[in-house]
This record gives sequence, C-alpha cells and structure tokens, in this order.
Amino acid sequence: MNNPDIQKLTDHELLQRFKADNNSDWIGVLFDRYALLLLGMCMKYLKNEEDARDAVQQIFLKMLSDINKHEIQYFRAWIYQVTKNFCLMQLRQHHMRYKEEITDKHMGAMAAEQEDKRVYQEKDILLENMEQAMNLLNPEQKICVQLFYLQKKSYQEIADQTGYSLLQVKSYIQNGKRNLKLLLEKQQRANNS
Repeated sequence: MNNPDIQKLTDHELLQRFKADNNSDWIGVLFDRYALLLLGMCMKYLKNEEDARDAVQQIFLKMLSDINKHEIQYFRAWIYQVTKNFCLMQLRQHHMRYKEEITDKHMGAMAAEQEDKRVYQEKDILLENMEQAMNLLNPEQKICVQLFYLQKKSYQEIADQTGYSLLQVKSYIQNGKRNLKLLLEKQQRANNS
C-alpha cells in the first residue's frame, strides 16, 4: 500500500478502516509509520540491534492480535506504551534467566532506574528527533532506509519493490543513513543549546 493518498490518512482513519474490514494492510501502513521509532526505542532498552529488530517484529504481531481488544484514541501513545511494556518484560525475563536471585534492594534500584523521569524524557526526545529526521529525508532515501533497516529487505528486494536500480538503492541507503545521522546530531546540538 504505497499509495500516496493512503499515506495521508491519519492514524485514527487507518485504525477505523482496519476495524471496518479487518484488512491488516491498514495496520501495516500504520506500523510502517512508527517502525523506525519503535526500533530506536527498543535499541535504547535492549542495547542490542538484533534483539531490538526481533522485538519490533514481535510487537507488530502483538499489535495485530491486541488491537481489537482496546479502544485506541491515540495510536502513537498506545504503541509506545505497548513497546515500553514489551521491552521491560524482555529485560525482566533476561534478568530472571541469568540471575537466580535478585534481592529486593536490587529490584528497587532497577525499578527506580526504569521510572526515572529524566531518562524517559530523553528517550522521548530522541524518538521525536528520529521521527522528525526521517521526515526530512527525501522520499527515496526514507523508503530505502525503512525497507533495509526495519523490514530487513536485501538491496535486490528493495530494487524489485521500488523500481530503483541496485546502485540507486545502495546510494539512497548510504546517503539516507548519513543524512539521518547528521540531522540527529544537529537536532541534539539544538536541544542542548
């Protein structure tokens, strides 16, 4: 669903269309909108790119199964909460697997760290900056970066899907990644001023 008119639909409109016809393509469009942000959020929590990518895929599946169970007013806030809860659960499971005993003191310290408002605000700012930076990329770079990093498509698959040549795909990904980094650094400097 790469139709530009579909991309103009609001989150709420996409949710309503999904609830009307149960076509998961609507949710796919919605998820694609936030996938890079969710990947960034998962990276911050899980500290491992492979785990973060797996988490984003699992969150998408969870979202598909849970979306009809909830009355969602603000999709962005809801998907962020789902992602945060999923990552925290992964961290808890990780800690339980590798540590047989965690004292109440350690649990309290872990909970205090997780609830540190400043940390969450920094993560929210990073996600906002990433979303803004993605939207500043030219459309070719944006789609190629999303397909390569979020959907794990190969250069050839991206070329087949977009109609770009392999050289164009490589160039769009390389330039998109570089531009994204520069935009994020610029936004970070502006936020620190």
